[in-house]
Amino acid sequence: MPRASAGILLFRTPRVGEPEVLLVHPGGPFWARKDEGAWSIPKGELDGNEGPWEAARREFQEELGSPPPKGQPVDLGQVRQKGGKTVHCLALNGDFSITSLKSNVVAMQWPPKTGRLQSFPEVDRAEWFTLSVARTKLNPAQSIFIDRLRAELEAL
Repeated sequence: MPRASAGILLFRTPRVGEPEVLLVHPGGPFWARKDEGAWSIPKGELDGNEGPWEAARREFQEELGSPPPKGQPVDLGQVRQKGGKTVHCLALNGDFSITSLKSNVVAMQWPPKTGRLQSFPEVDRAEWFTLSVARTKLNPAQSIFIDRLRAELEAL
C-alpha cells in the first residue's frame, strides 16, 4: 500500500515584496551537500486513523520543535512523489523564528552497509524563501504546492 504523508506550508506576507514560505532541509550526511530540489515542507507519514491536518500538526512540532501557529489551514491538495509517496499539503498563514528550530533526531545506518547506527537531526535547518525561490529549492514534486498557494493568495 502506498505511503501517505501530510505537511504544513507555512507562509507569511511581508509588507513589501513577495510572500514567503517556510521550508526545511533534511538532516544527515546524504543531504549535507544537496540544496536545489532537496528542501521540503515539514511533513511526515500519517499514523493509524489520523487525518492529514492532525498528522501535519504533529510533524511540524517534531521537525521544528514548536507547534504550528493557530489558524485555519487552506487545503492545497496532494501530489505523488517519484518514490510513490502521496504528500498532502495544507497552507497556514503564520510566522516561525528559524533560530528556534529544534528538530527531533533519527537513527540511521551510516556509513551504509556497516551496521553502525548514528543519530542525526531529521531537519538540519529551516529557512524562509520567496515563492519564486522556493519553487527551485523544493523537491520537484512538491513545487506544485507553491503554484497552488500563489493562486489561493491571488484569489484573496
